[in-house]
Amino acid sequence: MENQFNFNHELKDKITLVTGGTKGAGKAIAERMLNAGATVIITARNPPEEENSDLYFISADLSTSQGTQKIVEEVLQKFGRLDILVNNLGGSETKGGGFTVLTDEDWLQSLQTNLLSPVRLDRGFLPQMIERKTGVIIHIASIQARLPLYDSTLPYAAAKAGLLNYSKSLSNEVSPKGVRVLTVSPGWIMTTASERMMERIAESNNSSIEQATQSVMNALGGIPFGRPAQPEEVAELVGFLVSPRANYLTGTEYIIDGGTIPTV
Repeated sequence: MENQFNFNHELKDKITLVTGGTKGAGKAIAERMLNAGATVIITARNPPEEENSDLYFISADLSTSQGTQKIVEEVLQKFGRLDILVNNLGGSETKGGGFTVLTDEDWLQSLQTNLLSPVRLDRGFLPQMIERKTGVIIHIASIQARLPLYDSTLPYAAAKAGLLNYSKSLSNEVSPKGVRVLTVSPGWIMTTASERMMERIAESNNSSIEQATQSVMNALGGIPFGRPAQPEEVAELVGFLVSPRANYLTGTEYIIDGGTIPTV
């Protein structure tokens, strides 16, 4: 039977927003959406290093309520609607040393970026999705929601665990109204930032890049697949989940970690 979907144009006429879309997995996701025919908006605090005129960029600090409000207003004013929201923005800037070195500011910064930013954007874009009875929201969480690394990313892990719970709760509320909500939880992704980190580790330990990479995998308890994910592999999963091919999927978490999490 001939395939009913044309993957190259399956997102044609869809307006898509990818937060943190200028680098890493966010950049790969934005490009995957673009290749599927979508109109793609990306946002970050700083513009992309490599400009792509096919991507509409909005500068904003999404760790603040003012930043998220700016995005909601500009997108709806310019495009009239939003069909797909990929809440990809996230990260940890807290110092190492465990629980005792963390301040209220450390916790608040992680919660604002990794939990409250997607909550605010969902709140801004959901009404018009519900009114039209269609839309897809993807929350990019992390395997640290289930496998936290306490030394340096405790607030990040806690925020992502909150995002996972919130995403499931939201899906229960809005799926009957026509909006699908899904969570993607990646493990370690070999982004440009990760490559630079491997170079720093190799230099400080007088070792090779391969040895530095293995040391990080060992710290994670091992990756059975033998390597970190590539950003494009995460993007491909997201591309499927937002497509018509995944029309019955909602309220579910999809882990893409090469087998890192050792439990069922």
